[in-house]
Amino acid sequence: MLAQIPTCTQGKIVRIENFASKFVAARNIDIWLPNNYTSKKKYAVVYMHDGQMLYDSTMTWNKQAWEVDRTIQKLIDEHKITRCIIVGIWNSSTRHSDYFPQKPFETLSKEAQDSIYRAVRGNGQAVFSTKIHSDDYLKFLVTELKPVIDSTFATYTDRKHTFIAGSSMGGLISMYAICEYPSIFGGAACLSTHWPGIFSAENNPIPAAFMLYLKENLPSPNTHKIYFDYGTETLDALYAPFQQQVDVIIQEKGFSAQNWISQKFEGENHSENAWKKRLHIPFTFLLGRK
Repeated sequence: MLAQIPTCTQGKIVRIENFASKFVAARNIDIWLPNNYTSKKKYAVVYMHDGQMLYDSTMTWNKQAWEVDRTIQKLIDEHKITRCIIVGIWNSSTRHSDYFPQKPFETLSKEAQDSIYRAVRGNGQAVFSTKIHSDDYLKFLVTELKPVIDSTFATYTDRKHTFIAGSSMGGLISMYAICEYPSIFGGAACLSTHWPGIFSAENNPIPAAFMLYLKENLPSPNTHKIYFDYGTETLDALYAPFQQQVDVIIQEKGFSAQNWISQKFEGENHSENAWKKRLHIPFTFLLGRK
């Protein structure tokens, strides 16, 4: 997976090439360090999925990127958030299986699981290239990657300063991560969360399984923050009814405006350009300076 290192307009990227794991396929890790990074200070850490889409649009498949470096450096410079580093974890050819919450899936009947594994995209391409293994993906993050990040960089290692973020399937796995590892992650940003799991909402048992899982596994609102959003165009047009159900569950669990945001962005679609425009909102919410 030798690849060019992304170009940043702010800060710099440190690459860990082909990070080896006993749980998932090796992948590149691109760590963004803000301007004037120094080992004499401590930094919060945000783990972000789809790492090759975060920094440099000249290198991405669709010529779009989150431009995380610009947004985060601006927020740091304006003293709106605590200083942080971004750990961009590249996806792989098994992205859908890495990111699909495993425990809710395993509550489904064998027939339902098999039908989901047969799902295809609009172009007829299979959604899944292998069995769902997001529990292994999270073990990789928590037991292999995080210790290396914390020993290599000047990080706060506690829950209060450790966050996870992503969009679409990356939103799903961020939600799953904060539920599975509430002692590790203090906050999650889930943009355009792909509640259907596959590419059709009709006769689809997945969202109901996710709702039940959230009812049983959401972390405490006293110690955690969760951000959700969605647009209204392209793939995001599917999300409103599911996000509304999630919002009810979250409120029933005691979350309020202090520790939970759920927003709709009218007219926005399912793309890095859309997420880039609103990234400052979840970062300010999760890492805002008191």
